[in-house]
Amino acid sequence: MRDVAGATLRSTLSDLFVHPFDSPLSDDEFNAIAMRVFAHQYSRNKPYAGYCDRRGRTPATTGHWTGIPAVPTVAFKEVTLITGDATAAEAVFRTSGTTRGAERRGVHHVPDISLYHMSLIPNFAGCVLPDGAELRMLSLVPHPRELPDSSLAHMIDVVMDRMGSPRSGYYASADDGIDTAALTAALRDAEGTDEPVCLLGTSLAYVRWLDELDRAGDRFRLPAKSRLMDTGGYKGHGRQVDEEGLRAMYGELLGLPADHCVNEYGMTEMLSQFYDSTLRDAVLGRSGERRKLVPPWVRTRIVDPETLDPLPAGQPGLLQHFDPANAGSVMAIQTEDVGVAVTEGFRLLGRASGATPRGCSIAMDILLQAVDARRR
Repeated sequence: MRDVAGATLRSTLSDLFVHPFDSPLSDDEFNAIAMRVFAHQYSRNKPYAGYCDRRGRTPATTGHWTGIPAVPTVAFKEVTLITGDATAAEAVFRTSGTTRGAERRGVHHVPDISLYHMSLIPNFAGCVLPDGAELRMLSLVPHPRELPDSSLAHMIDVVMDRMGSPRSGYYASADDGIDTAALTAALRDAEGTDEPVCLLGTSLAYVRWLDELDRAGDRFRLPAKSRLMDTGGYKGHGRQVDEEGLRAMYGELLGLPADHCVNEYGMTEMLSQFYDSTLRDAVLGRSGERRKLVPPWVRTRIVDPETLDPLPAGQPGLLQHFDPANAGSVMAIQTEDVGVAVTEGFRLLGRASGATPRGCSIAMDILLQAVDARRR
């Protein structure tokens, strides 16, 4: 990474992201990379180093990636977590606003944006474009010029530029929402020319748009090989539809089969993403339940909400991710998302209900104590 990681580490990571998608790294291979990233972050990320010291887990005392201390996602709202100088960050992404105000938004400083791109491209291609199609991409997320601190807007812009056809474009704005007339024209054109399309947007945007279509009595039958990616929750805004209900709407109003509707699970605090397995399974002729695929360079564990200790297979708990693409901030991320491990991935069950899980709360307290101690 440019100013943050040595050239050797960056070269190693770039090689990592071209690893065959269906061939996960062995534990030894992943461990070697994870420990290098951990040592780098411990030496250059002072708040994180203090947190590791207080937990008694440092590169000198930890020999395996499972012992690397994971930082709760809420920490990004309270502490600047960057491996290096925050003023040198090439991008700064913020979580969506909450009722507590913009000042409480999580902030992810990214010192080398190319790491995001290197992890994004093969992951999206493997799960949303597993057939190698170059499609006209239609975004229901505004251009990053309007949402400069949105990691999702940035992601979609990169995907459209690198993998979309020249006719790809944006059909939403931050001020006016979805341009229904323009989007309708684009989809009617696709029907008329039999040109497959790829829709990209948030679940909230789709619900609002599809409800509008339904009220107007509009229906589409998009060409074969068309597909859709949705992402994100509703955060209390408007009508909420569960995943099965939303896929039913896609089928009824757009003519898209369920296995061509791919949900993405990602977060501002983490640069790699997780996608539904269904389209990749369909293209490769595989069977299996809908699940989130874990990229070869990532490790995900299910942990106990109270202790953050690993749980047995099949038992639901909190998701904990280890993502080397986060070399510029914190690789080990503790979420408040609930999931269960399944063969070749995990099922996402939703957010932990109620108060912050005890294990996350304790971890956050330790981090803040470490930060306060360094300030004294």
